[in-house]
Amino acid sequence: MPSSISLEALEALDLDPAFALHRGGKLEVRSTVPVRNADDLALAYTPGVARVCSAIAEKPELAKDYTWISNVVAVVSDGTAVLGLGDIGPAAAMPVMEGKALLFKQFANVDAVPICLDCTDVDELVETVVRLAPSFGGINLEDISAPRCFEVEARLREILDIPVFHDDQHGTAIVALAALKNAARLTGRSLGDLRAVVAGAGASGIAVSRILLNAGIGDIAVADSKGVIHQGRDGLNPVKEALARDSNRADLRGSTEQALAGADVFIGLSGSTVSEEAIASMASGSIVFALSNPTPEVRPEIARKYAQVVATGRSDFPNQINNVLAFPGVFRGALDVRATTITENMKVAAAEALAGVVGDDDLSADCVIPSPFDERVAPAVIAAVSEQARVDGVARL
Repeated sequence: MPSSISLEALEALDLDPAFALHRGGKLEVRSTVPVRNADDLALAYTPGVARVCSAIAEKPELAKDYTWISNVVAVVSDGTAVLGLGDIGPAAAMPVMEGKALLFKQFANVDAVPICLDCTDVDELVETVVRLAPSFGGINLEDISAPRCFEVEARLREILDIPVFHDDQHGTAIVALAALKNAARLTGRSLGDLRAVVAGAGASGIAVSRILLNAGIGDIAVADSKGVIHQGRDGLNPVKEALARDSNRADLRGSTEQALAGADVFIGLSGSTVSEEAIASMASGSIVFALSNPTPEVRPEIARKYAQVVATGRSDFPNQINNVLAFPGVFRGALDVRATTITENMKVAAAEALAGVVGDDDLSADCVIPSPFDERVAPAVIAAVSEQARVDGVARL
């Protein structure tokens, strides 16, 4: 029998403002049409609804115009890699997925439904999402552990003709690229001038590395718990093997800290720590993005002794690399043109638009990325993603 929680225990929990805010959940469903009388009821439900259903049965594409599908995203997780918490399961992951749905609505007026699945097998995850997909205009995958997340996303992208986006990978990558473009601009360089070291080869580390390679980074070395990934290293999974072929042109070996000697950029996505001595060994005018949460790989006050630009994943330090700067606008832009997928070029376009929000007058060591509450962010990302979808030939409108 499941255990019950007493009213007194709930009241005690509600003394914590976080629990009080979450009581009853953070979402609700509201009608968009009035049902004030029999005529309204006859149009919203039977018999009027039958005419719409029959039309959709004859021409299924009409569902995008006469249901909510074109403006709703499924936020799907199995709860195996929840930020800062790890494998906590589907029930415990629900507050995070509700929060994600709330941010979709708040920042880009995208309706989103949190769905936490009680399965972790790749085949089961893919099959379940495919069966749910007809009810949605897009799929946002969330907090699925690596390396399964790569296969789940790849297979869904191949099967479905709607946008599929793993935010832990690509949201982080878009915002990191935008911030790095502006940090390079501030220091008088381009991406092609930079040698970067990424600590962490999980979902976000791989995606950040991929988008930087696509955007023209000078060179990039990625390290996991066993050291720098390079061709010929034993024990690499297929994702890391592919990355080894495309990165680390300098053929660096050894640890993250060894690779940092003379590097221009450090991007931390590993949850590990990096010593002050390693940061001090970087090139002059270095850039440090210590993005692990809640504890950065190196404290910002230490990194600032040596780096010209420092960013973290936290809101209580300048230059927060926050995915909310990306995913609402990316999906809004893709949904607005009914894109069949989200291409790599659409992600880069989002990053360029996000970087462009920070003008020359605003750009500083403490401002290489805009605030999530900057009202220019979402419109800029939406416009860039929509236009690039048309250029890439994946837009249906």
